[in-house]
Amino acid sequence: MIQELKQNYGHLFEDDLINEIAQVGTYKEVPAGFKLMEIGSYIKGMPLLISGAIKILRDDKEGDELLLYYLEKGDTCSMTMSCCLGQTKSEIRAIAETDTVLIMVPIQKMEMWTSKYKSWRNFVFESYHTRLNEMLHTIDSIAFNNMDQRLLEYLKNKSRINEDNSIRNTHQEIAGELHSSRVVISRLLKKLEKLGKIELHRNYIEIIDLD
Repeated sequence: MIQELKQNYGHLFEDDLINEIAQVGTYKEVPAGFKLMEIGSYIKGMPLLISGAIKILRDDKEGDELLLYYLEKGDTCSMTMSCCLGQTKSEIRAIAETDTVLIMVPIQKMEMWTSKYKSWRNFVFESYHTRLNEMLHTIDSIAFNNMDQRLLEYLKNKSRINEDNSIRNTHQEIAGELHSSRVVISRLLKKLEKLGKIELHRNYIEIIDLD
C-alpha cells in the first residue's frame, strides 16, 4: 500500500503522512458499477483513488440522476469530506465508473491531519477548489450549452476515462446522467452518426471522431 500511495500521492504528502495513511487506511478493489456511497447514508471514510474512476451523481426531487463530475487517480471527494467532518448524511451517490482501486481513510484521522500536516491541509483545500470548479462547469453546461454540446462532452469524457472508444451505456443511462429523456438522446445520437462522429451498434456506441 505504501508504494502505491507514494506513486500517486508522494508529490503531495510527506513520508510521515503516507506512513500514517498506510497504517489506518483500508485498501479496496471494487468493480465497475459498484456503489460506494448512497444518498442519505452516513459516511465513515474518505476515498483516496489509486486507479480507476468514480462518478459522482445527485438526485432531483423526482429521483432522476445528474452526473456532477468524475474522480480519477490522485483525487478525493470534497463533498465526502464535508459530510465526514460535519457528521451529516451524504447528499451524493458515488459509483465506480471503471474497476477501481482506492484507500478509505477513517474520518477520525481527517481533522487531526488537517492541523498536523500542511500537505494534507493544502490537499483538502485544493480538492474543494477543484470539485467546486467542476460543479460550476456542470451548472454552466446545463444553463448555457444545448444538449448537443453536452452530449458531445459527455461522450468525450466517457471515452477518455474508460480509455475505450466503445461506450457501453444504454441510451436510457446516458439520458439519466445528462438529466434528459431517452427519446432526445437517441435522436441526437442518430444525428451524430449521420455526421460520421459515432457509429451506433446494438450494445454499444463506437466513437469515430468527436473533435
